[in-house]
Amino acid sequence: MKHAAAEIVREYGPFPLAEGDGIGGVTFDGERVWFASGDRVNALDPDTGEVVGALEVPAHAGTAFDGRHLFQIAEAVIRKIDPASGEILATIPAPGNGGDSGLAWAEGSLWVGQHRDRKIHQIDPDTGAVLRTIQSDRFVTGVTWVDGELWHGTWQDDASDVRRIDPRTGEVLARLDMPQGTGVSGLESDGADLFFCGGGKSGKVRMVRRPPNAL
Repeated sequence: MKHAAAEIVREYGPFPLAEGDGIGGVTFDGERVWFASGDRVNALDPDTGEVVGALEVPAHAGTAFDGRHLFQIAEAVIRKIDPASGEILATIPAPGNGGDSGLAWAEGSLWVGQHRDRKIHQIDPDTGAVLRTIQSDRFVTGVTWVDGELWHGTWQDDASDVRRIDPRTGEVLARLDMPQGTGVSGLESDGADLFFCGGGKSGKVRMVRRPPNAL
């Protein structure tokens, strides 16, 4: 397993609207970074650093984008949302029944982090049925896929990292260590060489570089 210090390319915020609940899930629709902050999902322009919109929906944990819709975890459910109108199109049960953290879309499925259970579930986006489970060895926060690689954030004992794991075995293949006291809540790839990382109670979103060839 290879590891290195995380390279933080840019910080956004802190955003006052994230006070209290902090920042949970983070996703990227190709133009805007969406981040959850308790009672809304906010649209951030990554070029200007400005919040350019928001949807008033419960948003306590992971956020994902499937190319058309947003998915948002709140308490024990996952809501499918029209990002243009904010309309809730469907609701499915979250596998952790309130213990869920990160959320990602890949291969036609949702991938849901289980914080203290140290697991990632692949679930059916229509029914919430668990299709398979991957075990981690740290508290799981954000989850993302990029170039066939599964990455997740960790945050435990005031230490946090972003790690690539083998989706079959859960083995840690690469790890990017965040600076002490800098946590990762939500996690999303830009589809290339950057990650967007929610910063929890800091109210910040951080951009972290994904190393070439995963270190």
